[in-house]
Amino acid sequence: MNPQQWLPGNYFNLAPDMQQTETVTVSVRKREIVKEYIAELDNHIQQLKEGKVDRALEIRDFAELMHIHPVHLSNTIKEVTGQSSCSFYEERLLNISKELLLTTDLSIAQIARQLTYDPSNFTKFFKQYAGTTPKKFRDQHKEL
Repeated sequence: MNPQQWLPGNYFNLAPDMQQTETVTVSVRKREIVKEYIAELDNHIQQLKEGKVDRALEIRDFAELMHIHPVHLSNTIKEVTGQSSCSFYEERLLNISKELLLTTDLSIAQIARQLTYDPSNFTKFFKQYAGTTPKKFRDQHKEL
C-alpha cells in the first residue's frame, strides 16, 4: 500500500464514526511521522519475509527507531489514518503470509517461524484475519 493513498492533502477524517461531522487539519510533522512509520514497517516486513530478523518489532521498537514516545506514535497514526498501528502491521503480515504460502514450498510451521510466530499462534492469527486456516488457503489457491 502506498502511504500517499491515505495521506491526501492537508485534511484527514479522524475516524469512521466522525467522517461526516468533523474534518481536521493534520500537521505536516504528524504526516511525516506516519510516513516514517510505514517506511520502517515495510522495511521490517521485508526483512521478516527474507528471514533476516529473528523477532517481530513492537510499537515501542518503531518509536525508538524514530526517536519518539510510543504513545505519541500510536496516537499520531490513529489520528492521521483512523487506524491503529497494529492494523497496518497485521495487514502487511497477512499479505506476506499469503505470498509465502503460495510462492514457496516452505511448510506452514517454517513460514510461522520465519515470521516469528509459534506455529499454533500463526494458524490462529491467519484464520482470524483471512477467515480460513493457512493449509486450507494454500490448498484452495494452489488448485487454481
